[in-house]
Amino acid sequence: MTTSKPNTVPAAAAGTITIGGDLVVNRMGFGTMRLTGKGVWGPPRHPEEAVRVLQRSVELGVNFFDTADSYGPNVAEELVAEALHPYPGLVIATKGGFERPGPDRWVMNGRPDFLRRQLHGSLQRLKVDRIDLWQLHRIDPKVPEQEQLEAVREFQREGLIRHVGLSEVSIAEIQRARKVLPIVSVQNRYNVTDRRWEAEVAYCEREGLAFIPWFPLSAGSFDEGGLLHEVAQRHGASVYQIALAWLLARSPAMLVIPGTSSVDHLEENVVAAEIRLSAADMKKLDRLRE
Repeated sequence: MTTSKPNTVPAAAAGTITIGGDLVVNRMGFGTMRLTGKGVWGPPRHPEEAVRVLQRSVELGVNFFDTADSYGPNVAEELVAEALHPYPGLVIATKGGFERPGPDRWVMNGRPDFLRRQLHGSLQRLKVDRIDLWQLHRIDPKVPEQEQLEAVREFQREGLIRHVGLSEVSIAEIQRARKVLPIVSVQNRYNVTDRRWEAEVAYCEREGLAFIPWFPLSAGSFDEGGLLHEVAQRHGASVYQIALAWLLARSPAMLVIPGTSSVDHLEENVVAAEIRLSAADMKKLDRLRE
C-alpha cells in the first residue's frame, strides 16, 4: 500500500483547481460527513480523533473541506470550526437544504425561509461572516425551482455567501440555474463503478465548473479482486487509493473529497494524489463502468 512520507504534503500532488475564478485549492480535499455518529447523526464516538483528522488533513496539504448543516445535524460544522478556525489558507464549503428527523433520515426542504435559517446557522457554527462556497444540497421538487434559486441569489447579494454550488443535478438543471445566478461547482454521486453523471462531468470540464464527486469510494465497498486489484498491485497501492487516483485522472475539473474518521485512513487516502495511472490503467478501469 502506498503511504505518505514524513514531512510531505501529498495533497498538493493532485494539482490545483480554481473555484469561481478566485479560490485556488488542491484537488485532493476532505469530506466531513463520516466525522459524525452512526447514521450521520449526533457526535462521533471519539470527538478528539475527529479534530485530529481535520488538523492532520491540513498538515497533509488539504485546503478544501466540504461539510453541511445536515451532517449531525450541525455536528460536522462545529467540529470543523473547533479544529480549523480561523481557516488560514483554507476554503470551507457547506450545504443546506435537508431536514434531519433522525438517523439515516433525510428530508428535502428548499423553502426559502428554511434555507435562510439554515444558512445563518452555518455562519454561526463555522464562525464566519461569509461562506466561501455554499451548495444547495438538493433542488426540492416540492418547492418551485425558481423560488429556491432566487433565494440563494439573494443570499449572495447580501454578502452571506461568496460562491454557489449545486448537488445531484442534471445538465438541464445546471443550465436553468445559471440563468438565475452564477454556479461554480456541482456535487454529484460519482466513482469508478458508478458513472451515472458522466455527461455532467464533461459539462463541468467544458464550462470551467468544479465537479465534486460524493461517495468517491463507494463507502468502502470496492471488491479487493478484479480490475481494481490488478491495477492496485502494479502500483503497490490499495484499491481505494486507485479509485481516488482514477477520479483525479478522469478530469481536471475533479475536486475529490474522500472522508474518514481515522487518521490512518486519511493518510492512505490523501497519498493517492501521488499515484500516476497510465493510459493502460485508465483503459482497464474504464471497463468497470456499470
